[in-house]
Amino acid sequence: MRKNLGAKPYLYPQPTLVIATYNDDGSTNAMVAAWGSISDMNQIAIYVANSHKTMDNIKARKAFTVSMATAANIKAIDYLGITSGKKVADKFAKSGLTAVKSENVDAPLIAELPLTLECKMVSYNEDSELLLGEIVNVVADVSVLDASDKVDVKKLNPICYDTSNHGYFAIGERIGSAFSDGKEIQ
Repeated sequence: MRKNLGAKPYLYPQPTLVIATYNDDGSTNAMVAAWGSISDMNQIAIYVANSHKTMDNIKARKAFTVSMATAANIKAIDYLGITSGKKVADKFAKSGLTAVKSENVDAPLIAELPLTLECKMVSYNEDSELLLGEIVNVVADVSVLDASDKVDVKKLNPICYDTSNHGYFAIGERIGSAFSDGKEIQ
């Protein structure tokens, strides 16, 4: 039996993304977003409300970074998500996380988050609040790479957001091989 739940944003998993920017004074700002995804080989799409300080910063500098939140930093990440940069000017400093200058865009990396997409703003739609960014580089801490320099998801331990119950979940075990397992059905 199925039950209609109405129009809800229930698509799983939803990544927990941390968007980092510089404020006008050069200090670091970061926010958390769950409504984002890769939209092309070198493009990311994220819905970011125009009311966020982060959007002001992106519009001013045309750059931002996007990191996957990890289980090891959940309290600091949640703090960044529940605290407004327009109300608490030093929220990033209070989070206890560390900013590092990006080599490729005018936005900070977050040292404690081991996988970061360095992005340039492509466009922002004021009505839909859709931000498109060009991924110019991906920076990964060697601790989350395998022997072939590919990201090992288990080492990364990214978290996902549960919109329905407002929870964070770690990604589970590998259960199959893409572009391979389906070949058995032919």
